[in-house]
Amino acid sequence: MRKTLALLALVPLLGACGEPGASQEMQEGDGQANAPGTEAPDQPTERGDMAPDESGTVYTPGINPEGSPNPNAPIGTDPQPQPDEPEGDGEMDIEAILEGDWRTDEERARDQYRHPAETLAFFGLEPDMTVVEVWPGGGWYTKVIAPYLAEGGGTYYAAGFDPEADSQYMKDGLQRFRETFVEDEDTYGDVNMSVLAADKIDVAPAGSADMVLTFRNVHNWVMNGFAEDAFAGFYEALKPGGVLGVVDHRLPEDADDAMERSSGYVKVSTVRDLAESAGFEYLGSSEANANPQDDADHPFGVWTLPPTSRTSGSDGAAPADFDPEEYAAIGESDRFTLKFQKPLAADGALME
Repeated sequence: MRKTLALLALVPLLGACGEPGASQEMQEGDGQANAPGTEAPDQPTERGDMAPDESGTVYTPGINPEGSPNPNAPIGTDPQPQPDEPEGDGEMDIEAILEGDWRTDEERARDQYRHPAETLAFFGLEPDMTVVEVWPGGGWYTKVIAPYLAEGGGTYYAAGFDPEADSQYMKDGLQRFRETFVEDEDTYGDVNMSVLAADKIDVAPAGSADMVLTFRNVHNWVMNGFAEDAFAGFYEALKPGGVLGVVDHRLPEDADDAMERSSGYVKVSTVRDLAESAGFEYLGSSEANANPQDDADHPFGVWTLPPTSRTSGSDGAAPADFDPEEYAAIGESDRFTLKFQKPLAADGALME
């Protein structure tokens, strides 16, 4: 593992809505928006939110070219400049991890949508941290975070499904995760398994974690009615001063609240309310994962867009004027990226 990363450092761094358990997007196992009985396109479509204009200037959502806030930024965000590219330190560089031979070509193709280097830099990930990844699914982000921590002396927790759940899908997913990650210590180090479920929120020993991260999952917990308990579990697991990082599909603030229980999208204000009610302080947001072409109003929710690209409902029908190419051109969903902190004075800790 260390030899592999040392060499890499030398090359140019280039469930159905309302149903208990995981929503539709968990069905293909990577935590991304995938519905049962559908297939992702062979090649992801290009994002449309970072294209240069005629002058060659690259548009950053939420920021005008001269650096001032853009009033047309997606509602419910705090527009900020993009975080600097992580500088890295040889074998600990996230960019080298992203080039690791344990990642498939298909997984690397998703980097243009998920922006792992920028996202993890914004959250402040360091290689010696204790990090909890909540509901890692098939482990797309696990393949980035776990090797990074393994090389840096950190500790990784995967807070996954309940192994005692009745769902065969969940049991099969856990088995695949163990076979891929827990049994490959050379690549991923010591992967600690924990559980997040409606009645099991001890994702890590109390006060042990430096960071809790979750990618495109909060809407599942909102739809299934245990989001408040989930955030309470994150707060309990973190040390005072620890960070909670959240990425999810963004529902516009003026949309009907009922869409949060059917569309796969969730409002920034909902997530902030959940986090702040649990005791977290809001630190800010990044637009690294934004896509202003996505208005969150699609026939089959977020699953209409790539990578699922759903073309019909549960009844097998589609709207008469439905054009799959229209949604393929949008690319993947518009996503918010939010950062919270457990207060330094929490649990009686002394201010530093």
